[in-house]
Amino acid sequence: MRTPEELAEGIRILQRTPAVLQAWLGGLPEHIVRSNEGPETWSAYDVIGHLIHGEHTDWIPRMQIILEYGQNRPFVPFDRFAQFTASQGKSLEDLLREFSRLRAANMRELQMIAFTPEALARKGRHPELGTVTLGELFAAWVVHDLTHIHQIARVMAKQFEVQIGPWVKYMGVLSRG
Repeated sequence: MRTPEELAEGIRILQRTPAVLQAWLGGLPEHIVRSNEGPETWSAYDVIGHLIHGEHTDWIPRMQIILEYGQNRPFVPFDRFAQFTASQGKSLEDLLREFSRLRAANMRELQMIAFTPEALARKGRHPELGTVTLGELFAAWVVHDLTHIHQIARVMAKQFEVQIGPWVKYMGVLSRG
């Protein structure tokens, strides 16, 4: 993202993610939302927990680091697996509500930041990727949401792979890559 207009487009996507996930996953049977693609893969339930962790520790905190410290303070490393502990004992409905609440709060936080082209070009330091801009971080947030929506679609489709018989060759969602 390099302009406030591009940022506004990204915000519209980010604002919709909780409603999309609620409409799509809310009320589905446990076996559908808890199924994954095999060892070391994530279910829809796991993905929602991961998105929640990101709302707490990733996007807004890293934007604040860039705005306050620039490259002088690296981002805190992100624990991509924190949801496995943090989500224990919670229902999918609990997670969807929590995600919606946190995302709304983060969208309010975004409104308080003056996103000029100069601000979007400000640089920070990612612990793995090195120098990144605020605009790149914001764009990554948008694509991160879309990546996980795609992942959920693939995981859910995988549950019906055997049942579709010969149509499998036409169903691109079943391909990982």
